Amino acid sequence: MQEIVLRNLEKDYRSNEAYKTLRTNIEFSGSDKKTIVFTSCTPNEGKSTVSLSLALSLAEGGKNVLFVDADLRKSVMVGRHKITGEIKGLSHFLSGQAEVKDVIVKTQKQGLFAALAGVVPPNPAELLGGQRFQSFLESAKKVYDYVIIDAPPLGSVIDSAVIAKNCDGAVMVISANTISYKFARVTKEQLEKSDCPILGVVLNKVNMKQNKYYGKYYGKYYGEYYGEKKPKIQK
Repeated sequence: MQEIVLRNLEKDYRSNEAYKTLRTNIEFSGSDKKTIVFTSCTPNEGKSTVSLSLALSLAEGGKNVLFVDADLRKSVMVGRHKITGEIKGLSHFLSGQAEVKDVIVKTQKQGLFAALAGVVPPNPAELLGGQRFQSFLESAKKVYDYVIIDAPPLGSVIDSAVIAKNCDGAVMVISANTISYKFARVTKEQLEKSDCPILGVVLNKVNMKQNKYYGKYYGKYYGEYYGEKKPKIQK
């Protein structure tokens, strides 16, 4: 049986607080928002990191979570994390070559499970838009508190909109100072056509040093009042 060991999960205090805030916002979106898809405008905006980190934060908060790597065209999970055993993923299940029990694996974090993308199929959009994927999500909702789905960038391929049709909510991840307002608006409008509620936008890769308010005030305030204080040396 394949196993996955997630790597580079340790984050600094500021990042942990940011993901706790995102977790809280997701939880307050409503108890009916259980399957949530994450997408972006272009590759390399940090969508996979954000969605996996949210799934981890939800699990740390006591939730039973399934992280689904639905980027069947160009998954980054296999390259970033340690995987043992024969790799069978979502593409194997959707094409009828594997059962659900063969593609859902445990991670080293309690409460967090994952389904890898699998091999690249010739027809990813058709597989994700089929009845088998819809049934997969419906079954997962009955077992897990949350199903977090990492989907391809919507500005590149249509897969995310196809996935969103079967989800309770969607979140866009946008890299700061990278994507134009017009491009982000077009991507948002494309996502809206799926009739999936957009829960919000995550502004990622913000340079805190260049932002005077958040860089100085946020860091100083949380460092003094919530961070570790240096002990005073008695002379």
